[in-house]
Amino acid sequence: MPRHVPASVTELSRIGLLSSLPGEVLIKLAGRMKREEVQPGKPVVTEGEQGDQLYFVLSGLLAVTQEAQGARRMLKPGDYFGEVALTMNMPRTASIRAMTPSVVASCDRGTFDEFIRPLFSD
Repeated sequence: MPRHVPASVTELSRIGLLSSLPGEVLIKLAGRMKREEVQPGKPVVTEGEQGDQLYFVLSGLLAVTQEAQGARRMLKPGDYFGEVALTMNMPRTASIRAMTPSVVASCDRGTFDEFIRPLFSD
């Protein structure tokens, strides 16, 4: 089992959604986010599964696909995914797979509710 490596404040500050957060909030958030390396071809989330994590792309390219529509778009550093499952409390609406060696940071529902959900209500 890989050890928990938190995301860095510098990495999180590059994410548009989080860039408005004050430094002390980013520090708390960084400590609660899990950083994960994803090899090309490996799925990060699968359409239809229960979603309990929000993900931020720190590096690499990831493909978004939906069973009904096929390839939808590419995610690049600074993008995020998984918010629909968390905000609407529903299964994943798409599958996300790494196309290149990638790094993502994720947070659980509690961290999302405390720090990130308010950013969607603005």
